[in-house]
Amino acid sequence: MANDLTSRVAVVTGASKGIGAAVARHLAKAGASVVVNYSSSREGAERVVQAIEKEGGRAIAVGANLAKPEEVAKLFEEAQKAFERLDILVNNAGIYDFAPLEGITPEHFHKHFDLNVLGLILATKEAAARFGPEGGTVINISSVASTHPMPGASVYSATKAAVDAVTKSLAQELGGRKIRVNSINPGPVMTEGTSGFSEGEMFEEFAKKTPLGRIGQPDDIARAVLFLAGEDSGWITGEVIHTAGGLRG
Repeated sequence: MANDLTSRVAVVTGASKGIGAAVARHLAKAGASVVVNYSSSREGAERVVQAIEKEGGRAIAVGANLAKPEEVAKLFEEAQKAFERLDILVNNAGIYDFAPLEGITPEHFHKHFDLNVLGLILATKEAAARFGPEGGTVINISSVASTHPMPGASVYSATKAAVDAVTKSLAQELGGRKIRVNSINPGPVMTEGTSGFSEGEMFEEFAKKTPLGRIGQPDDIARAVLFLAGEDSGWITGEVIHTAGGLRG
């Protein structure tokens, strides 16, 4: 099986729920040992670990605020201590807090960029330093908002446009070290964080605009991550892959 990840080790950031949790479970099911990162929800991360172990997989939960360099370093030190190697990084951690122009403050701006962009770069820097001579793969979770922003989401959308640019730049920079860097850009996805929206008119409108006629599920994104993590995608790097049922804004 080309996407057999046996003996591989993956770090998934922001994996205590939603897309990150689904990604962690799918990677573990394919054979990878998984580091389930969380910022504040240790209980959620432990539930993900327990679910993985129940199915015979290997996982640990490690807390870290990715906007803080010392905590990012600690995350990867713990990963290497537990599993002795690193092959896959999934940069899923992020924040979205929509605000109109009048509501944007320096705090709002930095809160988003410090995690969504700086945190992603810091995590990738640590991972790249720990990948072995055979290289590794970095999968960034971006958003269709990077190219099709919504009103009231200017700062969030800007962070995701930055993620796309970082993806393309690092793919060129790290390719010589056999490190692939790609981005997956979901549309609206039904998660714990969007449960309030999902019952309203906004998600109904998104479903109508989506050619496949529904809102995404975390497993939809996790399957795309699994593809990019395995050997089937070995000739793919620097790509921004919309995984949104055909939605283009």
